[in-house]
Parts: sequence; structure tokens; C-alpha cells
Amino acid sequence: MTDKKKKKRKELSSFSILFIIIIVLGIITQFLNGQGFTPQAIPGTDDMVDHVVGATLADIVMAPFHGFQNAIEICVFILILGGFLNIVTKTGALEAGIQNIVKKFNGREVWIIIILMLLFSLGGSTYGMSEETIPFYSLLTVTMVAAGFDTVVTVGTVLLGSGAGVIGSTINPFSTGAAMDALRGIGITPNVGVIMGLGAVIWLVITAFSIYIVVKYAKKVQKDKGSTILSLQEQEDMEEYFTEGQDRNLEFTKKHKIILTLFAITFLVMILSLIPWNEFGITIFSGWTSFLTGESFGDWYFGDLAMWFFIMGLIIAVVGKFSEKETVNVFIQGCADMLSVVLIIVVARGASVLMSQTHLDLFVLDRAAEVLRDLSPVLFVIGAFILYLLLSFLIPSTSGLAYVSIPVMGALAQEIGLSPDVMVIIFASGCGLINLITPTSGVVMGGLEISKVDYTTWTKFIMKPLLIMAAAILIILIVGMLMFS
Repeated sequence: MTDKKKKKRKELSSFSILFIIIIVLGIITQFLNGQGFTPQAIPGTDDMVDHVVGATLADIVMAPFHGFQNAIEICVFILILGGFLNIVTKTGALEAGIQNIVKKFNGREVWIIIILMLLFSLGGSTYGMSEETIPFYSLLTVTMVAAGFDTVVTVGTVLLGSGAGVIGSTINPFSTGAAMDALRGIGITPNVGVIMGLGAVIWLVITAFSIYIVVKYAKKVQKDKGSTILSLQEQEDMEEYFTEGQDRNLEFTKKHKIILTLFAITFLVMILSLIPWNEFGITIFSGWTSFLTGESFGDWYFGDLAMWFFIMGLIIAVVGKFSEKETVNVFIQGCADMLSVVLIIVVARGASVLMSQTHLDLFVLDRAAEVLRDLSPVLFVIGAFILYLLLSFLIPSTSGLAYVSIPVMGALAQEIGLSPDVMVIIFASGCGLINLITPTSGVVMGGLEISKVDYTTWTKFIMKPLLIMAAAILIILIVGMLMFS
């Protein structure tokens, strides 16, 4: 009976959900067309705006195209990543390596989850690891399924792991770093100790809870495959895409070890290249590392990463003794496999671009600030947190939202005698929390697409933990506001 219910469950595709969101947001802007708000500068420009502009049919139709323009670097990166991963896969090294790892962790497979979630979480808290996790979904899904888990465990490990770190941002330059810079821009000197301390407390609580949630579910699925929350279609997709070769006992050869070493170096360089070393006072990577792409470590972005993965893919193809024609064909096939992920990110970014074009995001911020002005400290924290949940839905970019909102919210907090430093953490934790589930996030929708998990399945898994995390975060924020105001 349960299987029949699972089979009958009809799911909207990620594309349909995103197109519906774009249309609904466009309609909302029509109702608010001409509504005024306190004049604000458009981020990145000196131009001032003071009213909502209703989206035209052309704006709605062109939103995905503008999203493509806005997200071109990450789209190219993901396409090349697909080619790179397919080359590594065709060598057989990944399959043999995964079998070797699963054998070594036999009976202790949950430690794979714990170790990876801690690493992702540290990355999220220190340098905002988010889009950089996309390469791990394809790799880890095969590993988790081979270990007896399901695809939801992969999404939980990667998205909740890195997301818990972003929620508890400490020195994350794209979250707390951008917010502190925005405070300085309006003449407020942030208390770094307060910000990092509160961030660390939230990081510890949310990371521990996230690991508990994923491990608990993983153990249940490993013990009883029927307890999975995946629909029958998702289970069939898991069998089709992520179980190939598991019934074969592969030899882990010297060539496999060399290829996996190159594979690990590729990802290690990716991580190191994105950490803003100069901001931490570390200059060892300055200058001399720019010979490859023209940018030093810490200044790399997705264009630099795309060509790095391209070069390493060619090197691995040589080690794997691929012919020129085989290398090209395998690479192109891998790119094609990632096309749906790219299109999802494009449409998701289109929704964000539409909000920016119509200034709906600035309107919501202005109206909310007026409401929050007369509230008590406790209600102010709750209201500001809810505001950031909404704003992050409209603006998934944390650094972009910091420069739009913190000059308003930080100044408001100081004006009414509350701590602008705690406001920074309200911003960081609110953004991080909603970015675990918002369909306008290319990371969420892209990761789900790679792992073949429906968006509605993920919301079913994460909704209750999300509410518990929100409650825990609010308690910490309220105590922090009362202590430091």
C-alpha cells in the first residue's frame, strides 16, 4: 500500500516550480507598481530608486535569459565540471576507489557522513562554501548509495553540512565579512569579537544538530530500505544512475591511485583558491600563483576554476591512456549530463534578477524597517530574522543582500539602542537558514537535480528540522541582543 502511494505521488519538476515563482513575482510587482519607498541606491551603482516598477510580460519572459547572463561563470564551470567528472568516471578509478572506501568503513559508514559534514561546515563558516559544493553531489551520491544509504543522505550531508557553516558564519567574507564592511560604509565600527563569538555559538549548535538529523535518517535507511522518503520514481532513478558496478568486485590498481590522487589535488586546489587569504593577512599565495589564470589564490572565481578542471581533466585522460577522440567524446558527454543542472541555475537566477529589476526587494526592506522600528528588543530580533528569511528568498546572494540591507537595518538597530553587531548575525543566520530550502537558490536546485531528488521530497525531509533550527537560532540571537545592546 505504501509503495502504491509513493508511486501515485505526482511531483512538479524543479523547472515548473521556478517558472511559477517568476510568474507570481511578476504579478505581485504589477499590483505594487508605483508604490514608493525611501530612496535607496541600486547596489553597485550611484543611481537612486524610490518606487516599485511593475514587471512587463517581456521582463517575465526574458528573466531566464538575464539569469543566464548573470550566472554565466558558474554555468560554464558546471558544464566543464561534468566533462571532468565523466573522464574520471570512465577511467574506473572512482568506482574502484569508492568500493575501497566503503570496505574500509564497513560497519562504520556513518563516519563518512560525520567527517564530511564537519569539513563542509567548517568551509561554510570560514569562507562561505556553497556553490563550491556542487561538484561533490555527483561523487558522494554514488558513495552514499554504495554504503547502503539513499540520495537524500547525500543532499543532507552536502547541503546541510555547508549550510550549517554558513548559518553560523564567523569569518565568512561573503556573509559576516560583507555585512561588517557595509556597517563601516555607514560609519559604524563593528565589534568583531561579538560577531565571531555569536557566530561560533550558532555554528556549534546547528552543525551538531544537522549531523544528528542526517545520521539518524541514514541509519534508519541503511537498516530498512523501505523507510526511505524517496518516491518509487526517485528510487528507480537512484538505481539507474548511482548503482552501476556495485555488484562487481574491482581491483584498486596503481593507475587508479594515481588518478584519484590527481582528482583529490584538483579539489584541494579548488578549495584553497577560493579562500580570501589576503583578507586574513596571509600573502604567501599572492603573485606567483597567478601564472595559470592571471589571478592569485584567494581571487579565483568560477571562470578560473572551470579552466583548472579542464586542464586536470586532460591530464587525467592522458594518465588513463585515452585517445584524442575518446577524450573529446567523453568530455562532451559529461558536459551534456550537466545541462539540466545549468538550466535549473539559470531559471533560479532569473527570479532573483527580476526582483532586482523591479526593486521589489528594496520595497520589502523599506516597509519592514518601518514596522520593526517600534518593537521591543525580543520582537525586533524575531521580526528582523523573519525579514531576512523573506529577503533571502528574493536575493539568494548573501554578499549582495548584505550591501542592500545592512546599511538600513544596522543603522536602524543603532538608532533605537540595539546592537548592530547582533544585526549582522541575524542577517547571516537568516540568510543561511532559508538558503537550505529556497527554490530561487541555484545551489539547492542544482544539487537536488544532480542527486535526482525532487524538491518536494527535500522539503518533506528538512521542514521539521528547519523549524527546530530556527527556534534555536532565535533563542541565541535574543540572548545576544539583550546582552550586547
